[in-house]
Amino acid sequence: MLAGFLGSGKTTLLNHLLHHSGGSRIGAIVNDFGAIEIDALAVAGALGDSTVSLGNGCLCCAVDASELDVYLERLARPSAGIDVIVIEASGLAEPEELVRMLLASEHPGIVYGGLVEVVDAAEFDDTRVKHPEIDRHLALADLVVVNKLDRAADGPRVLGLVRSLTDRAAVVPATYGRVDPEFLFDCRPNEERIGQLTFDDLHEPDHEHEHGGDSHAGHLHDAYDSLSHVSDVALDPRRLMAFLDSRPEGLYRIKGYVDFGAHDPRNRYAVHAVGRFLRFYPEPWADGDARLTQLVLIGTGLDMAALGKELEACADGDAPLADERGMWGVLRYVQEPEREAEFEPEPEAEPELQPDSELGLDY
Repeated sequence: MLAGFLGSGKTTLLNHLLHHSGGSRIGAIVNDFGAIEIDALAVAGALGDSTVSLGNGCLCCAVDASELDVYLERLARPSAGIDVIVIEASGLAEPEELVRMLLASEHPGIVYGGLVEVVDAAEFDDTRVKHPEIDRHLALADLVVVNKLDRAADGPRVLGLVRSLTDRAAVVPATYGRVDPEFLFDCRPNEERIGQLTFDDLHEPDHEHEHGGDSHAGHLHDAYDSLSHVSDVALDPRRLMAFLDSRPEGLYRIKGYVDFGAHDPRNRYAVHAVGRFLRFYPEPWADGDARLTQLVLIGTGLDMAALGKELEACADGDAPLADERGMWGVLRYVQEPEREAEFEPEPEAEPELQPDSELGLDY
């Protein structure tokens, strides 16, 4: 979900993703405010028939959750061959309502990918004066892209101010909406990624901006961090949940697979965390699969070495014997079919389990 006030650079960011998707096929729902759908026209050439345009009104009040499912189904059907859907909201939309609508989706192929709030760094102070609700929007975001940083007279101050207004969200500086697509979604493997920035490219001192030629390394993209964790020792579910409950500010994405060993020998668990949103997806081990835990952490301003040690400490080498309650903390984040339309899970009676609101899942 891509949100931000008028002129922040949402369409520019979306166009950057479309042209640097690493082979992934993107579908878009573009919501303009006005009878002439300018934003939709700006992306239609790149998307062809893979765009849905909603004009002359805000998505949060123009349609309801069931209607949104109709548009999502058009893009999510297997025949469309689409890997990721980006919803670009109008500049006057209410992000909280949009997130609730998406979490209420009953489409089985839809997984929430996070709320990305785009901020115009050069106009941020004026925007706060005109639209004080931006502080609340930033507190809801899973990722904040501070765009147009090259135009800001006092970029470091704006970055610091934005960080102070978020709730543990990763804050990424950018110009021309340039963020690495891998920060937002999984790019297709083994495909040539023409023009896309990799994490190595982001730290390359001689890399030049495609719109000018001025080197911007060392201050625009130096906040990207990633950690890959592979272990052939099963993880203890209680320890992993303690790690996830306390994950630090700036840790935007966690993806991969977890082996819980004797706690559930039949399944591995795919994990999908974006900001404060968390889901586990159990799936049977395939014959011949190496029973490994494989996780990738992506964020900004993080001590990755320390996070690696915390993950290592989740190994269950000296953990208690497997028991039924050991997996309860994990199973609370397994989406059951009959609960897909809920977006405020019921609190558990077991006192050791934390309510979802403590993980920020109260929207």
